[in-house]
Amino acid sequence: MKILLVHNFYGSSAPSGENQVFTTEKKLLIQHGHEVAEFTRHSDEIRSAGGIGTLKGALATVYNPFMARAIQKKVEEFKSDVVHVHNTFPLISPSIFSAIGHSAARVLTLHNYRLLCPAAIPMRNGKVCTDCLDLRSVWPSIKHGCYRNSRIATLPLAINVALHRGLGTWQHEVDAFIALTDFQRTTLVAVGLPSDKIHVKPNYFPGKPTVVPWLERGTYAVFAGRLSEEKGVAALVKAWTAWGPDAPELRIIGDGPLRGVLEKSTVGSPIRFLGQLPADETIHQIAHARLQLLPSECFEGFPMVVREAFAVGTPAAVSNIGPLPSIVKHGFNGVVFEAANPQSLLSTVRNAWQTPDLLEQLGTGARQSFETLYTEDINYACLMDIYQAAITRNVGLRNL
Repeated sequence: MKILLVHNFYGSSAPSGENQVFTTEKKLLIQHGHEVAEFTRHSDEIRSAGGIGTLKGALATVYNPFMARAIQKKVEEFKSDVVHVHNTFPLISPSIFSAIGHSAARVLTLHNYRLLCPAAIPMRNGKVCTDCLDLRSVWPSIKHGCYRNSRIATLPLAINVALHRGLGTWQHEVDAFIALTDFQRTTLVAVGLPSDKIHVKPNYFPGKPTVVPWLERGTYAVFAGRLSEEKGVAALVKAWTAWGPDAPELRIIGDGPLRGVLEKSTVGSPIRFLGQLPADETIHQIAHARLQLLPSECFEGFPMVVREAFAVGTPAAVSNIGPLPSIVKHGFNGVVFEAANPQSLLSTVRNAWQTPDLLEQLGTGARQSFETLYTEDINYACLMDIYQAAITRNVGLRNL
């Protein structure tokens, strides 16, 4: 099969799970003998150009005719069977879907909610907000300046959502969507995406890493992610500092706007800020931990850190929001607490930590979840089924 992978890489200063999925799936396809080509752009192109770059990105977000022509040429030259798109924001734009037409099957992975939510993450003022989804309108996002707290910055994204909803891009110009969870699929079907085109395929972890024996692990818990409001890290720190003198060490991996404030507030506590680490070191830290924490206060797609934890047999403690409680089964591969509630987080995690042998049992369940749901072989088979469904639909429409 000849597969053209399309992705707009986010800025190099902000590591992205989407970038990681793109790279990992490319390797998977090549390993299975497929011929793979790339059509990519990088947000660094506009970030380094200052104000002109920002304007260029804003204009390209809505509809980029140059990218439309370029991908049309690429598809013709490569003779693609499938064009698999991961991200078009901001430089590529959804203009590519109509440009491809029926020349190849068009597949789009839904890493977030950007198709219908200008902010991509349905959240405002620290709380889940689905106004643009429920009302099927972008006016709430413009009113509240949901993207970067700016109406001006939100405007091109809002126009993009409204334009392609009006053009029917998502109804007619995509042959298959990949949702990361059943929760995401249900949410998007409820607001108008065609149910017969949305397939569920979670993220996976490549290879089968060795599980570190429990007695060889450190007596610490770990958080890995962006230190920002929607990730719930402030609630995590509040809960940990309230634990008391017997609190285990908490290692926080990552960077973000809250880091400075949180570090100052935790001096003298058992909380260590390790900063942004290379991917292999992050995995090492998770593999040697007794618990991984994900206290998100927003709708996640499919958190990369959860599949990493499961792959190395580390249980996860997550908030009960979005798809998280369906990924982490309370009492089997982790524990679940109430979102944005430091007291619930504290009592749930402390109880699990202090119950003899419980975390080790949950770790066994975590690894079992990985082996039955999130291996590369299972994921590859699912991806091929989706590609075949897209090809069948595309050929059928081409022959009408």
